[in-house]
Amino acid sequence: MSATDAPAPVRSNRAVAARAEWERRTNSFTELAQQVRTAGLNARTTGFYLTLFGVLVAALAGALTGLVLLGDSWFQLLIAVALGILFTQFAFLGHEASHRQIFATGPANDRFGRLLATGFVGISYAWWMTKHTRHHGNPNQIGRDPDIAPGWVSFTEDDAVHATGFNAWITRRQGWLFYPLMLLLGLDLHQASIRRLFRPGRLEGRALELTLISVRFALYLALVFWVMPVGLAFAFLGVQLGVFGLYMGISFAPNHIGMPIVPHGAKLDFLDKQVMTSRNVSGGWWATALMGGLNYQIEHHLFPGMPRPHLHQARVLVRQHCARYRVPYVENDLAAALTIVVRYINDVGWAARHSFSCPAAASMGRG
Repeated sequence: MSATDAPAPVRSNRAVAARAEWERRTNSFTELAQQVRTAGLNARTTGFYLTLFGVLVAALAGALTGLVLLGDSWFQLLIAVALGILFTQFAFLGHEASHRQIFATGPANDRFGRLLATGFVGISYAWWMTKHTRHHGNPNQIGRDPDIAPGWVSFTEDDAVHATGFNAWITRRQGWLFYPLMLLLGLDLHQASIRRLFRPGRLEGRALELTLISVRFALYLALVFWVMPVGLAFAFLGVQLGVFGLYMGISFAPNHIGMPIVPHGAKLDFLDKQVMTSRNVSGGWWATALMGGLNYQIEHHLFPGMPRPHLHQARVLVRQHCARYRVPYVENDLAAALTIVVRYINDVGWAARHSFSCPAAASMGRG
């Protein structure tokens, strides 16, 4: 055998070993899921959710009572802050109902989720379900995850470079503008929901949701404008919507922004796809209360039906499993996560600021 033939078996053996390791890692999720089932972590915790719902309803009643009693007072803006926080907490519960985390049956979860999202928060449950289901199926994948589709903010350099008009102006500054833009997120969620409810095409529960949203906004706006002068009422609504949007933004933004972007046609196994594109936020119980369980984003994506109280136990099993199979598991504290988000968004915007388009190429459609 010549010297040049010697490395071939080595390369072959390495390829076989790599393939075996890949298959072992790919099939390992079954093992992890069995550990979770054995530990009983998929069991419903309906009592926890009903208690939390009762606390939030009591807090909402207290805030609305304070709104009526304060009358024409700029202290009403404190009530607006409280309502922004409470509506976000109701949204967390609606999110959990959509994942079948609260009750044992799908219809019961859907009824409760629609009441929470549409009746309390003012967001279309059906619209949210459609959008969020697509996100969970392909997190951070270009062309398949609606959460990274180009909009006011660009999440990929290619989208940033091709932004035009006012969007291009925002994109070039989006690192600085990201959190200020979150103040408008609440308004954007409301308008997107209403537009979807009026758009042609099949939408489950459309009539009920239109009724719930109409009643919700009619009662809420009537109360605000009845109690307060017009100027104060608009200030109140602005603060409430701003707090709601910002709170939603800082709760959802750390989940995936700044994590790997999956190319459009890429194929990943379930474990890699969900873990490598997600980020946990450390902090224990207070982070769970603040973010409605979204701080355990990795565990939530692996086991979307797992109730909030069990996620911290699942974290231990998932971390051990990822370490065993060398799957990157990312966890940051909230301040670090939010900093990473801004840095990533700024870096994407940098591509738009420093892109070069050749006029001659552009005239031929290649710019």
